[in-house]
Amino acid sequence: MSGAAAKSPAGARPFSAFERMVAWRYLRSKRKETVVSVISWISFIGIMLGVATLIIVMAVMNGFRAELLNRILGVNGHMIVAPIDRSFDDYAEVAHRIEGVQGVRYAIPLVEGQVLATGPGGNGTGAIVRGIREQDVAKIQLVADNIRQGALTGFDGSEGIAIGKRMADSVGVALGDSIMLTAPEGDVTPFGTTPRRKAYPVTAIFEVGMSEYDASIIYMPLQEAQLFFNSEGTVQSVEVYVDNPDNVDALRPMIEDAAQRQVFITDWRQRNQTFFSALQVERNVMFMILTLIVLVAALNIISGLIMLVKDKGRDIAILRTMGATSGSVMRIFMMTGAAIGVTGTVAGVILGIVVCLNVESIRQFFSWLSGTTLFNPELYFLSQLPAKMDGQETFSVILMALLLSFLATLFPAWRAAKLDPVEALRYE
Repeated sequence: MSGAAAKSPAGARPFSAFERMVAWRYLRSKRKETVVSVISWISFIGIMLGVATLIIVMAVMNGFRAELLNRILGVNGHMIVAPIDRSFDDYAEVAHRIEGVQGVRYAIPLVEGQVLATGPGGNGTGAIVRGIREQDVAKIQLVADNIRQGALTGFDGSEGIAIGKRMADSVGVALGDSIMLTAPEGDVTPFGTTPRRKAYPVTAIFEVGMSEYDASIIYMPLQEAQLFFNSEGTVQSVEVYVDNPDNVDALRPMIEDAAQRQVFITDWRQRNQTFFSALQVERNVMFMILTLIVLVAALNIISGLIMLVKDKGRDIAILRTMGATSGSVMRIFMMTGAAIGVTGTVAGVILGIVVCLNVESIRQFFSWLSGTTLFNPELYFLSQLPAKMDGQETFSVILMALLLSFLATLFPAWRAAKLDPVEALRYE
């Protein structure tokens, strides 16, 4: 019987049922091993929270970038075509030719200018007027599909304007009320240039979900805007919307040829380069910082296993005298530590997915609980907290957590394998 017992561990295959059984027994704490058990639970919770936090933060930042990109490109063109040699008096023909380029969705002539918008009560705010044709404003789906009051039907002949909901609330107007618009570049008189002022009725109120646009953009019929800004028969630019925003470089030469005149083209990446570069840098830095949470949890695995090895010195010595190899002992403690890392990672992924799927509800709950506005739309541009999980990024988080957990087991397992049975049993 003793010979059979001695041969069983020695002849056991790597990661055999015998090794898994011993590793599982070491994971279950006894009353005298409370400290080791507490450290193991702390390691498990640390890895779970670290992985979940990484997934949640990365998903929120991805969602934040995607929502901003959709709204910025939903209101503004992907490419801006501006004249160089002379004023844009042939804008209708140029826009028609550009729309014929394959890959271009539509081209919209625009007149833009800054104004002071004042409501009936005297409340005023700065705004950007965008003169646009009725047929073109209907193409901007982010605006046309989010009309909260009124309608865009008959926009060209209405001599009215469409404003954002936040602007309507800011200046205190409702549908049908008039807003006084004041432009700094107005009429030239013998006494100098006087600001141009004119009141326009509000015929539509939209809400695109991005506070900056809902509070600052006014859509005006193109001909009315040309008169207001002394630009009769011309526009400042033609905004081009394309099927694939990432393909603007390939479309640039074709659009220049289609214009058949000297033009200067800028794309959405140039206009928003600083903004999106800052988001990317912040995202990378957050990933590195939050990785430290998982690293600290992995260090807890090291400390817990070292204490376990010290506590189990007599058991290790007995296993060695029964014929267990040093490799077998090393694998036992590697599995013990890896089990904490794997279960913590799995639990963290599940927790992260659950939170990402319900992040807006959680935000509203904590806002109600604290009585404050978390994720204020006035500061963060968006009215809701977005979350968009990326499969490749989530896989990277899982791989990183498993790798750190595995590396954390190597040193304690190596120490257990190098334990001398004679020294361990000498004073027993």
